[in-house]
Amino acid sequence: MSKHLEVLLVCGSGASSGFMAVNMKKAAAEHDLDISITARSEAEVESYIDSIDALMIGPHLKYLADELKEKYADKPVQVILMDPAYYSTLNGENALKHLIKTIREANA
Repeated sequence: MSKHLEVLLVCGSGASSGFMAVNMKKAAAEHDLDISITARSEAEVESYIDSIDALMIGPHLKYLADELKEKYADKPVQVILMDPAYYSTLNGENALKHLIKTIREANA
């Protein structure tokens, strides 16, 4: 990946996504990737949607994934539902891999 990515992580209140964001930032730094990761509550998505490349949603918000994909279909934003396997352990490395894979597939 050569382009800078802006990523927003959301969960219910922003707490667990905050921990995930820290772990993803560490993983991105280890791989020397140019990625900015911000964690917020789901209520704040609208405020960020025009400035992000990807929106990663906590698995407990699965019910929102299709709604957000439809709502923001006209935006160049990838809506990604995080996998419970890496989310439950706050595995930033695996979350980062999921993000990069999804972005690459979307741009292929």
